[in-house]
Amino acid sequence: MKVLLTGSSGFLGRYVLESLHRREIATLAIGRHPPAGPGADFIAVDLLAAPDFDALCRSAGVTHLIHLAWYAEHGQYWASPLNLRWTEASVRLVEAFCRAGGRQVVAAGTCAEYDWSHGYCREDATPLNPATLYGVAKDATRRLVSAVCDQAQIPCAWGRIFLPFGQGESSQRLIPSLIDVFQGRRLPFGVNATAYRDFLHASDVAEGFFALLHAGANGAYNVSSGEPVRIGELVRALAGYYDADPRPVLDLTTERQGEPRLLVGESLGLRAFGWKPQDSTMGHLLSGKQYVF
Repeated sequence: MKVLLTGSSGFLGRYVLESLHRREIATLAIGRHPPAGPGADFIAVDLLAAPDFDALCRSAGVTHLIHLAWYAEHGQYWASPLNLRWTEASVRLVEAFCRAGGRQVVAAGTCAEYDWSHGYCREDATPLNPATLYGVAKDATRRLVSAVCDQAQIPCAWGRIFLPFGQGESSQRLIPSLIDVFQGRRLPFGVNATAYRDFLHASDVAEGFFALLHAGANGAYNVSSGEPVRIGELVRALAGYYDADPRPVLDLTTERQGEPRLLVGESLGLRAFGWKPQDSTMGHLLSGKQYVF
């Protein structure tokens, strides 16, 4: 097995690369920036600049593709037209990979593909009705790359990631932002304290993608903890960990229009391959060993 990995310099990519490296799986990372850690050869490629994917895949001798790369600037990616360019680039890459004799594709989807009004998202039952350009583009990408792989008669596993957290994520995301508040580095802000969310440590996301790779999986799978965490309880727990007062945040609490009260993913498909979250309990979430800034 030799894996072609995109997005290796990103938040989740570094965890996936570490998972592959730990298992001594040969990996070739491609992208604009080199990987954040060791464990892979690297070719500098701008995936949106219409490179010759056919020549790259043929010369690389890769057998498996893990495609994580996408536009992910915090607060901007939901409506960015770059989502459409990433759909096109993703399909072109998968086409070239299949033509070069690739054996399996594993690609990153998102919980934003679902109709969030249902709250609890089941792989085989919850409707897909994305409310953002990001979600629409991801769902379209899934349909297109799955069709390409079907034609080539190779499996394509699509991992719908819920809410990952961990070292290396954007400082503007919820958990690092709350930590900054409780350490006095930023002003308090309001949260939707009564809402429940599905948080999953990035290391568990990486292990989920490896499970899909190792199993030769085909189809769509939720990469989620299945454990709803109330935002207000998260605020209190983080405040307690940093010996701070949660009230400056909780006093600003407000329900945000368009946000679901519950967003949790059932992950029975992934668990059937022997995967289960190891680092996603509240204790792990608050552990300085697992979560350092």
